[in-house]
Amino acid sequence: MNEHTNTQFEQAMAECRGLFADKLHDYKASWRILRPSSLTDQLFIKAKRIRSLEIKKESLVGEGIRPEFIALVNYGIVGLIQLSHGFADTVDISNDEALRLYDHYAHEALELMKRKNHDYDEAWRGMRVSSYTDLILTKIERIKEIENLGGETLVSEGAEGNYMDIVNYAVFGLIKLSEK
Repeated sequence: MNEHTNTQFEQAMAECRGLFADKLHDYKASWRILRPSSLTDQLFIKAKRIRSLEIKKESLVGEGIRPEFIALVNYGIVGLIQLSHGFADTVDISNDEALRLYDHYAHEALELMKRKNHDYDEAWRGMRVSSYTDLILTKIERIKEIENLGGETLVSEGAEGNYMDIVNYAVFGLIKLSEK
């Protein structure tokens, strides 16, 4: 396995965790109130903004693509938390508990990323950032359909696998953008 790549994965995930922790300080775990459809829509607007910026090549609000990929990582991990714990009517967990949950699911996503990278022989390095964006949007559409089906799928890996893939593709985007 490529140790340099594993280090890049870990650094990208650490950057995302840092922002997540800072936002927890400012907002607490306010995301606990997000129902699945609202969380999916939040992922959707982040990915659509990336695609829009890729196409238009201009941001009128001054924020670029990189912060949106970080948001996709963090909301993907929030999605995994919400899948396993459900949503709440109020902030029902402490910041410490939120970080513990974040770390658990971030670790799962990171380990999956490393295993897939081994099996796919770093194929992601030959892809364009715009492909990650399109694949993330595809995963979001799949999650929407799974939600519309009430989770009753025939062959799908379910929402969890799609959230994991969103995190992975967003990390690839962060790394590729940092290498430019």
